[in-house]
Amino acid sequence: MTKASTATTINAAEAAHFGALAADWWDPKGSSAMLHKLNPVRLGFIRAAIDSHFEGDSKSRAPLTGKSALDVGCGAGLLCEPLARMGARMAGVDAAPENIEAAKAHAVLSGLNIDYRAGEIAAQGLGTFDVVTSMEVIEHVIDPSAFIIELARHLKPDGLLLLSTPNRTAASRLFLVEAAERLGQVPRGTHHWDQFLTPEELTALLDGAGLQVVEMQGIAFSPLKGLHLSRNMALNYILSARFA
Repeated sequence: MTKASTATTINAAEAAHFGALAADWWDPKGSSAMLHKLNPVRLGFIRAAIDSHFEGDSKSRAPLTGKSALDVGCGAGLLCEPLARMGARMAGVDAAPENIEAAKAHAVLSGLNIDYRAGEIAAQGLGTFDVVTSMEVIEHVIDPSAFIIELARHLKPDGLLLLSTPNRTAASRLFLVEAAERLGQVPRGTHHWDQFLTPEELTALLDGAGLQVVEMQGIAFSPLKGLHLSRNMALNYILSARFA
C-alpha cells in the first residue's frame, strides 16, 4: 500500500462539468464523441509502449496478464475496459461520482471486474501498479506538480507511466478550444487553454518526480488520416515514462 498522502488535486468545477456528461459517456455520437475517436489512437501508442517496456509478445491479446493497472481520471471507463481485456487487474479513479457510477454499470454489462473509486487518488489507499495511465486529465487539476507526484507514488519501481494532454500552442487554442467548442465537437467549457502544458513543462514535472520520458508522440489530425500518431505535437501529445 502506498504511503499516506493528503495531496489535493481535484478541481471541483471541472469534476462537476465532466460528471454532468456521465449519462452519455459511452455514446460514440454523444458529448464524449471526441474521446471515442481518440481512444484507438491512444491505445495504439499504449500497446506499443507496454510491449516495449515489459518485453512482451506483440501478438498476445493479453499482454497485461499478471499485471496491475490504474487509470487516473478514468471517466466512465473508456480506457479501463480495454486495459482489463488486455489482462490487467484494473482499477480506475475519477473525481466525479457520476462517472464512477456509469463506469461500474458499463463494466457489469461488459462482464469485467474493475475496481472503480470516486475522489482524490491520494485518499484511496490503492497501492502501487505496474501501469499507471492518465489521459487528458492533468490540464484539469488544480496542482499539476502534486498530481504527477501522486501518479509516481502509485507506480511500481519498474512500472510504466502513460500520459496524454493537449499542448499549449496557437494551433490548440484555435482548433481544440475555439473551433471544437463552437462547432459542438466537445462540450462548452471542456478546455481551458491557459491550463494546457507544453511538452517541456510536463517533462520538467516528471523529472521532478524522478521520472524520465521514454517516448513522446503527437496526436494530430488530417482529412485523409483523421486522428493519428505523428511527430507533430502542436495539438495534443502522448508519452510514456519510467523511473530514472
